[in-house]
Amino acid sequence: MKIFVVDPDGHEHALDAVEGWRVMEIIRDHGLPIKAECGGACACATCHVYVDEGWLPKLAAMQSEEEEMLDQAFDVQDNSRLSCQLIMSDALDGLKLWIAPAGG
Repeated sequence: MKIFVVDPDGHEHALDAVEGWRVMEIIRDHGLPIKAECGGACACATCHVYVDEGWLPKLAAMQSEEEEMLDQAFDVQDNSRLSCQLIMSDALDGLKLWIAPAGG
């Protein structure tokens, strides 16, 4: 499985992904610049990403915790999500996203 991540400099990276891992963990473990300060506890917004519009319907619905954290993030858009709340699965193989400015 792979995800495609565009870093803040505009470079696209094809990352090997593991089922059951948080997308944030995959991005971080490949050394891309994402802060993820809370480590995936949905207690900050520093793993903020923009999801390609075509992938939005395939994602699990946003829970209220995530929505509250995004309210504190900068540059939030309609396709904003917290990558710690996206769990990798076969259905997300090929997912494309952009790391938000300053990683959140």
